[in-house]
Amino acid sequence: MDQYSLKLFLSLADNLHYGKTSQQCNISCSALSRQIKRLEDEVGCLLFERDNRIVTLTPAGRRFADFASESLRLWQEVKDELGGGGQNLRGELTLYCSVTACYSILPDVLTKFRKQYPEIHIKLRTGEVAMGITNVQEGIVDIAVAAKPDSIPSNLVFREIKKTPLLFIVPSKDWHYSGVDADEIPWDKVPMILPERELARRRVDLWFREKGIVPNIYAEAEGNEAILAMVNLGCGVGIIPGLVFEKRPFEVNVSPINVKPPLEPYSVGICVQKRRLSSPLIKAFWDIV
Repeated sequence: MDQYSLKLFLSLADNLHYGKTSQQCNISCSALSRQIKRLEDEVGCLLFERDNRIVTLTPAGRRFADFASESLRLWQEVKDELGGGGQNLRGELTLYCSVTACYSILPDVLTKFRKQYPEIHIKLRTGEVAMGITNVQEGIVDIAVAAKPDSIPSNLVFREIKKTPLLFIVPSKDWHYSGVDADEIPWDKVPMILPERELARRRVDLWFREKGIVPNIYAEAEGNEAILAMVNLGCGVGIIPGLVFEKRPFEVNVSPINVKPPLEPYSVGICVQKRRLSSPLIKAFWDIV
């Protein structure tokens, strides 16, 4: 029984869904099932009841969830106490971010951090940006690079790294409305490629609602890179953070357009559990940022 297995168990206990948990924890459904089966074999009883439709915790599973949470909490306290101090800090930090953040935000931060704390190992996990806050809350990762939510959970703290606007982007070539002022574009007819959920989606939904427009949604995508690629193919108009457009990993024939009013910008930074700021490792990263 290891810490990783306990974290997987707690994530599944929270989601009660193998697909969501596997996506959130960057593990395949089959590997997740094997990890849970090993835990159940070790404990000696079923922790979950599952059929083709639902997953539920057994009474033993609820008791084990208390044990897993307390075990991880105590283990973290021990690691924090034994982490040392000053430039001799050593240990491991688990960091979560989107692919975009890997090449746009992290290089400067990690260069400084590695120079000052060469014995701290960074374990990097990438995934959908919307899962960063959740992964920190559930203790799956130590730190997440994320967009600041409209309301920060009381047990978390956020430190801004930079602001980035949210942009409407359009195909640069052969677009029917090229050269047309944004106010004259028939926004109820133009095919839109929108973020599937979370902060960017809420802001663009509010933008349309305040204009009294029901958007013509062509597609919904989880990742900003997918939206950028679909606009590049001429599928419609997309919404992405300016940082994604500036630091795009491939050449595209798309252009930002100015809309009124502009969408509220993103505040991008790092998020950690408030109580974990007492950890010398996390505090070191927090101060570098």
